[in-house]
Amino acid sequence: MPKLTKRFVETVEPSTKAIVLFDEQVTGFGLRIMPSGVRSYFVQYRSQDGRSRWFTIGTHGRVTAEEARKRARQILAEVTQGKDPAADRDTSRQMPTISDLLDRYLIEHVDKQNRPRTRNEVKRMVRLFIRPPLGRYKVEAVARSDLARLHHSLSSTPRQANHVLSVCSKVFGLAEIWGLRPDGSNPCRGIERYREEHRERFLSQDELERLGSTLHLAETKGLPWSVDEHKPTAKHLPKPENRRTLYPHVIRAAIELLLFTGCRLSEVLGLKWKQVDFAAGTIVLAETKAGRTQHVVMSDSARQVLKSLAEGAHSEWVLARRNDDSRPMSKETLEKAWQRIRAIAGVSDVRLHDLRHTFGTYAGQTGANTYVIRDALRHKTVAMTARYVNRADDPIRLLSNQVGERIASSLAGRARDVVVPLRRGSLPPRAP
Repeated sequence: MPKLTKRFVETVEPSTKAIVLFDEQVTGFGLRIMPSGVRSYFVQYRSQDGRSRWFTIGTHGRVTAEEARKRARQILAEVTQGKDPAADRDTSRQMPTISDLLDRYLIEHVDKQNRPRTRNEVKRMVRLFIRPPLGRYKVEAVARSDLARLHHSLSSTPRQANHVLSVCSKVFGLAEIWGLRPDGSNPCRGIERYREEHRERFLSQDELERLGSTLHLAETKGLPWSVDEHKPTAKHLPKPENRRTLYPHVIRAAIELLLFTGCRLSEVLGLKWKQVDFAAGTIVLAETKAGRTQHVVMSDSARQVLKSLAEGAHSEWVLARRNDDSRPMSKETLEKAWQRIRAIAGVSDVRLHDLRHTFGTYAGQTGANTYVIRDALRHKTVAMTARYVNRADDPIRLLSNQVGERIASSLAGRARDVVVPLRRGSLPPRAP
């Protein structure tokens, strides 16, 4: 038996059959040369139960003869301790990868437990952010450093980064339940989330007036195009007075419903006529963020918008597509129209979801009880509603002015027994 060295390994010519050569120094350490010329190092041993095992170390070129000999000695040392490296490697190869775990997570949890909108968002995050960097790893091999690296890679979008980390935490939590990782080994634990900027934008009275005028213009005369007169193709455009886009009434109605009901965008777009009860003055929402049936009380303004849509309606959808009333208006259609409407109205930073914030803010400024506003917005807790109540500073300002006036009068030596009456409803709501 020769000593396996680089020079010797490269001088042996391939044959029509595989050639197996053993090293003279390390028992069991050998070289296999395939007819194709591929040379690979291995170590052969017997396990504790007497079975002959073959452990491939690596191919020549990627691994040197000395490196392979050193690895062979390590493997044989493990065997003397009662281990079976080849069996352990086979077991590891059969263990599921993160990609396998994600497939199971989507089928057994997301598709069954989450609402359609959440399902789509989770699948998007899995496809774009989680599967590419982690999919090939074994479930049991992923460490906290891997998740910290993934979280940091999305630091430019803190909210997105935190959502991805939350999904990963759920995935590894299920892996523990399914017996794929030890209990308490979730690698997401201890990773600090990024601070998120919670954007609370609502429309002022002046902005609402401009928006109302723009909606009326969009439906009657149309909104002017945005055209670069310096482009060569601009000369082929219609005359300036004809460069207008007329928007159907359903666009205006959708925006007004968001303002008058405080509903979420998905709730308005998915609304069917069977959910609208004009007699009771309510809208019944079956698919909600809370996961249960909820009722929205119609205001007179919302009722008027709905009745304008009901006249001559032939679709089951309240906001039906213009050219296909068998389907509801798409989010993309309304978003595209909103981009133009908000630009003309001078509120370019206002999103469609900010119309719900506007409803909540104006509700808070009425001085109404926190619990009433919570029910109007269908929040789970009053903590979510408090941001609107806290923003309602008009009643508090009135109270402060009246108290300050009385104190100032006393300091100035004016009549101290004058009590300034407060308007009904001007006191701030009590803290829950």
